Amino acid sequence: MTDERQNKEEVLSPDELMAMWESALKEAQSSQEASSVGSFPEVNIYTEKTESKEETQAVHLQELTPSKEASPYPELDFILDIPLEISVEIGRTKMLIRDLLKLNQGAIIELEKFAGEPVEVFVNGKLMAKGEVVVVNDRFGVRITEIISTQDRIKRLGS
Repeated sequence: MTDERQNKEEVLSPDELMAMWESALKEAQSSQEASSVGSFPEVNIYTEKTESKEETQAVHLQELTPSKEASPYPELDFILDIPLEISVEIGRTKMLIRDLLKLNQGAIIELEKFAGEPVEVFVNGKLMAKGEVVVVNDRFGVRITEIISTQDRIKRLGS
């Protein structure tokens, strides 16, 4: 370039730009031919066709589909058979030993929770959910109404 072009910010015309690219590509091709064996196919950038000395064939690949047998979390498969203790707490209270010793058959212990208030579901001693008590085939059960968020569980670890 001339000093005039270096001092001024001049925009190249498309023809000038194309000429620069052509000369750069020719220079690169000639240096590549001299230094390499030519094992890569030559590509003509203007016609987007590949000139190759070897014959190529189309490859048909099967479409990938998720396996029905695969777990959505394969990295967790090894922990799925670990037993956990689940317990449900309907309420708590504090009592003096004197009052505990006065209890007899038919006595009622008043809890801090109100009737209809959600019960707490613990997994290995950690609060994980809340729910309501239901009866299923003459057995008690718990219908989960709320899962304790990860942030709340982390906050409870400190207390």
